[in-house]
Amino acid sequence: MVQVLDDLAGGSPAMHRQAGLPAVLTQGQKAAVIVRLLLSHEVALPLERLQPKHQKRLARRMTELRRVDRPTLAAVIDEFTQALDGMALTFPRGLPDALELLEPYLSPKASEGLRDEASRANRGEAWDRIVALETDELLTLIAEEGAEVSAILLSKLPVAKAAELLGALPPERAEVITHAVALTGAVGPHTVNRVGKALAEQLDARPSPAFRTGAADRVGLILNAATRKMRDTLLAALEGRDTEFAEAVRKTIFTFDHIPARLDAGDVPAVMRAVDGEVLNLAIAAATDQFPLAVDFILDNISKRMAEALREEAMALGTPAEDEGEAAMTAVIGAIRDLEAQGQLKLKEPPAA
Repeated sequence: MVQVLDDLAGGSPAMHRQAGLPAVLTQGQKAAVIVRLLLSHEVALPLERLQPKHQKRLARRMTELRRVDRPTLAAVIDEFTQALDGMALTFPRGLPDALELLEPYLSPKASEGLRDEASRANRGEAWDRIVALETDELLTLIAEEGAEVSAILLSKLPVAKAAELLGALPPERAEVITHAVALTGAVGPHTVNRVGKALAEQLDARPSPAFRTGAADRVGLILNAATRKMRDTLLAALEGRDTEFAEAVRKTIFTFDHIPARLDAGDVPAVMRAVDGEVLNLAIAAATDQFPLAVDFILDNISKRMAEALREEAMALGTPAEDEGEAAMTAVIGAIRDLEAQGQLKLKEPPAA
């Protein structure tokens, strides 16, 4: 039964007959129906034997269903029982499960050899995942670990990454972990394996982040699109509440004024081509008085004829209305961001405050 549930939760076609189903359910939803039915009758299910990813998927499928009518339930039960009847034998999915089944019948020497083999496979998989982490992720992983565990992790890293990790730690913490490495000489492979598995389990237990970008980046993007007055007001308010966060937000903000410091001179023509002509004229006209250095930077890095034409157009337009001018300058910044996202240019890092 566990094998069939595992196939279902994973979307395997172990149960594929859909003819006569009053409602069309996915394989995972069918598994959720069977589990819910058995649990309602207080049947103890060994769900821990399902693959972890299928356990998670099963839980998610259960949240998709509200009510199942009797004809649908009857059809799912019928399909499930047929799948059980048609399954003559199931076999272990991995070496650890095979050992659990066969160990009472194996010689001690064979059992020990197979356990070592399974241990090496698990150890390699866990440590491969951990070694591949970025330094900031490793810092989070060992934040609450003792010096011994951190020393084992440090010893498993490539030399360059280990040095980078030590450099990112507070000096006292780095000293303690470095000294703890001297105590790892007597640590056996089984202990290293257990540490790797425990750290890998921590990774699996972490909740998935709701947002791909950090809070400062998200606020910076919002303030980039806001008016200058709103941006300045909110940044001043942030300074009063959280100076460190406000500084992080400032570093993510990129406005027309920042163009000379952040945009490479060779990328200016590409930006000009990406902006509508009328919008560009408005932006230059609005920025001439507000951000003259940015205007000079742009005009100095395009053809002389185009620069003269833009200056003449800006003079003819005069000073645009504030909202029109800000919208035009924001459009130029938007074009730069789009080109950056497409890999056609790379902005320079903000200058140090």
